[in-house]
Amino acid sequence: MPPIALPHDAKAGPTKSEVRAVVHSKLALEDDDHFAEVGSCTGAITIEAAQRAGRVTALERKPERLETTEKNLAANAESVQADVELRNEEAPEGLPDDADALFLGGSRNFEAVLDHAVETEIDRIVMNVSRLEVAGKATEAFRDRDILAEVVQFQVSHGYELAGATSFNSDNPVYMLVGSATLESDDEDDDGKKIAADGRGGSR
Repeated sequence: MPPIALPHDAKAGPTKSEVRAVVHSKLALEDDDHFAEVGSCTGAITIEAAQRAGRVTALERKPERLETTEKNLAANAESVQADVELRNEEAPEGLPDDADALFLGGSRNFEAVLDHAVETEIDRIVMNVSRLEVAGKATEAFRDRDILAEVVQFQVSHGYELAGATSFNSDNPVYMLVGSATLESDDEDDDGKKIAADGRGGSR
């Protein structure tokens, strides 16, 4: 897909394009999915999700940021295929009960949001964290709810010209928590043994 346009600034974000690519890879959105987002901010994740999913519900607690989401969404109207609803609410209030995938772009109230994800059995959950201490707490919260599939830490560097050669500026590292509230639906192999969600045999 071509790069999205983000002409309006929310004075926070947007999530870097390389990070967004990994987020959407983990979410694996399909055209009949209902995608929910906590913290839409500039709308970068919202817009790209709306190019893939059938429905999008994006929450943003700050009215001025929600307005930025709305303006940037309008700037990309031609590439949006989903029915999009923007809500000026603080999660978990305002989250839909029928979402297939969920993205948390911030750490505010994340434990209550994860409780909602468990209660409504959201299949794909991704949370981005930039601070190490919060990443530790988030990992614990995912594990406590038995929804953790993997933790990914990555860093992107961008090249620039320096004295006729190429040097690099590094972005801050990102910690990505990936999980599912349907992990308990493990399948059985031909011998009747359980196959865990990570593909390993045996009971978890």
